[in-house]
Amino acid sequence: QVQLVESGGGLVQAGGSLRLSCAAFGRTFDHLWMGWYRQAPGRERELVARVTYSGGITSYADSVKGRFTISRDNTKSTVALQMNSLKPEDTAIYYCNAAPVPTLDWGQGTQVTVSS
Repeated sequence: QVQLVESGGGLVQAGGSLRLSCAAFGRTFDHLWMGWYRQAPGRERELVARVTYSGGITSYADSVKGRFTISRDNTKSTVALQMNSLKPEDTAIYYCNAAPVPTLDWGQGTQVTVSS
């Protein structure tokens, strides 16, 4: 089974940027579409971005479109999420997993906090 480890979160002011990274251990995931999910307090986990296994096609939730960019490097078994123009409503724990159906075990996630 693939073990996912997310990193790169932190505290940032509104309008700032962060780059999240997800590393996969145990098995490669180059045969899977991958995505970034987030869960804010009191809310369900939602898929915000996904990328095809080749990295050629991406899609985004309307709430992050134009601000977030997902990418992957199958040679390093990593998936990244570049987040620009962050808003307080982006505050959440961010996770990576297969997409659109999260079939892998969840990692611990990485906390993103955006202050106003």
